[in-house]
Amino acid sequence: MSIQALRERLAASNKAANHILAEKGSQLWTKEDQTTFDNHVAEGERCKAQIDAHEKMIAENRAENFTDANDHKIAENHKNGKKLTPAQAAFNVYLRKADREMTNEERQAVMNTMSTTTGSQGGFTVQSEIAASMIDYLKSYGYMRKTSSQLTTAQGNPLSFPTSDGTAETGEWIAQNTTATALDPSYGSVALNVFKASSKIVAVPYELLQDSQIDIQAMVFKRLADRIGRIANVGFTTGAGSTDPFGLITQCSVGKAGQTGQTLTITYDDLVDLIDSIDAAYLDIPATVPEMPGVAPGFMFSQAMRRVVRKIKDTAGRPIWTPSYDEGLTSKTPDTLLGYPVYINNDVAAPGVSAKSLAFGNLHRYMIRDAMDVTMFRFDDSAYAKLGQVGFLAWARMGGNLMDNQAVKVYQHSAT
Repeated sequence: MSIQALRERLAASNKAANHILAEKGSQLWTKEDQTTFDNHVAEGERCKAQIDAHEKMIAENRAENFTDANDHKIAENHKNGKKLTPAQAAFNVYLRKADREMTNEERQAVMNTMSTTTGSQGGFTVQSEIAASMIDYLKSYGYMRKTSSQLTTAQGNPLSFPTSDGTAETGEWIAQNTTATALDPSYGSVALNVFKASSKIVAVPYELLQDSQIDIQAMVFKRLADRIGRIANVGFTTGAGSTDPFGLITQCSVGKAGQTGQTLTITYDDLVDLIDSIDAAYLDIPATVPEMPGVAPGFMFSQAMRRVVRKIKDTAGRPIWTPSYDEGLTSKTPDTLLGYPVYINNDVAAPGVSAKSLAFGNLHRYMIRDAMDVTMFRFDDSAYAKLGQVGFLAWARMGGNLMDNQAVKVYQHSAT
């Protein structure tokens, strides 16, 4: 079955499940109702698993032959006949040619637009225009970046970000001619330092470098950014803040702990308690803010945890999970749980002993910082030459931290 047919089947299953939810309303559910609903949800889950398998296979094929190169903005510019900027042209030369193969004019253009770090080894700090392209690409990549605030700085100097929690502050009623009481806001700071991430070396055949029809910038750039994006998401999710960013889950306090025996499970009451562990001020946010699409408070957990919470029913026997009507087709609107959107992040721990497997709250209070001093290396030594390849390696600097640990909390499974 084609991936498009699977997506249509997934949408049909989700719509059928939603129809049952709407039709039953507040009525008590019978066993037949639950069975029918569960069958639709299970069918959707099977379709989603097959879609994920298809997409994984496509990604693996792309990793081998770079057929996804034309997805990048640079390729779009080429298609539309847009002329390369001087920075893009110099970067293109740097990717295609070793130093000894460049003309004097080409070498000068590369040196003028890319700052040398270790020139004898082919290392350059990428010009800001090109670095900005990588940052822009990273901003659209990864589960954490879809829900977090983001900040870009020109350099990677240590940074303390000011914070202030005013949820406990209140005004006062006073009589006439009475002096108002002073109450200075309390301020704090959160470290938002950056750490260095490596793409690992990407080997590219000579034939692709020499083919002028191939968008080499898109090809190499996207592969490097994909790898950095994946490792960055791990750091933003579970990093310890020493050699990688402070992760969201690491920084969250426990809003609800499972009772003894709940090493793999979570109950309806647990979810209600977790939601109510967050001050309402953090949750009273418009669901749709165009400039901040990830601002809506919600849940974040893995597909493994999704399989658990999808089976939970409320006291009337109704499922608390609402499948998205059009997930996988057009708008990619998220599923909802108890009325809040669900963001799937497979770098969050799966259910397990003492695992923090589910986060809830104002996820936009997590801040990601990118530094624009991206460094690239080109390797054309004998180790690659004898294979007819050239190697590329990128270093990027980024960090992250939760700006307010009262804004997001986690559910933690029992230790026994």
